[in-house]
Amino acid sequence: MGVYEDVKQALQDVVAPEIRSLQAEIKRLEETIRGEIKRLDQKTDSLKAEILTEIRRLDEKIDIAIQIRERLASLEAKVAAMGR
Repeated sequence: MGVYEDVKQALQDVVAPEIRSLQAEIKRLEETIRGEIKRLDQKTDSLKAEILTEIRRLDEKIDIAIQIRERLASLEAKVAAMGR
């Protein structure tokens, strides 16, 4: 069992530090990814707000156009009735 233990210890001496190094690298990458996700979330929220503002603006314009069209149709009907 002495050889087995020696080989096991040698592998642990070589592999364990590498595993710790990889774990640290993974943690760093996770933090970087979280930061990027947060940044993208902020950009998405900003874009969403801009789009909603534009939709509301266009909705108001459409409402005004509909009202104008309804008034015009009413006036056209009155003019047509007067012409009879």
